[in-house]
Amino acid sequence: MNRLRFRSGQVQLRKIRVDANTIIEAGDLLWLDGTLARPASDLDWNTDLATTQADFSAKFLGIAHQASGPGDALPISVDISSDSVYELDCSPGNYELGQPIGPDENSSSLMNQQIEAAPAGSAIARSAEFTNGTVSSIRVTLCSAFCTSSANVHAGLG
Repeated sequence: MNRLRFRSGQVQLRKIRVDANTIIEAGDLLWLDGTLARPASDLDWNTDLATTQADFSAKFLGIAHQASGPGDALPISVDISSDSVYELDCSPGNYELGQPIGPDENSSSLMNQQIEAAPAGSAIARSAEFTNGTVSSIRVTLCSAFCTSSANVHAGLG
């Protein structure tokens, strides 16, 4: 899909290693597996959506700014900033400014580039605008677990 939909703000890019067997597209929501970036869909499903979203939130890295194809093992740039705004696909619904957002799911697997409303403790982003139920995308700010200025509950040091 490779749809990096950065809209505004200050990005904070980090070079993160990837596994040569992992495919990452620009715009994917990423988590940190030890020292390797992986897309949301690679996280093991845990009981239900809320539990899996909470697991993902604890390891949420940011949004891929570069793709990594089969066989690629070079580090890629990942935005971990809480000041950047991205437009992501979303489940239809009303979204309020500041509403907690998590990755959406498809058949017991998290989606790499689609989001939905989530409990605050499971959030990886916050809505950056109000929308009504007819939209298919929404602007969000990130809440990386690896950015200490983030609203992610796992972003503290120590």
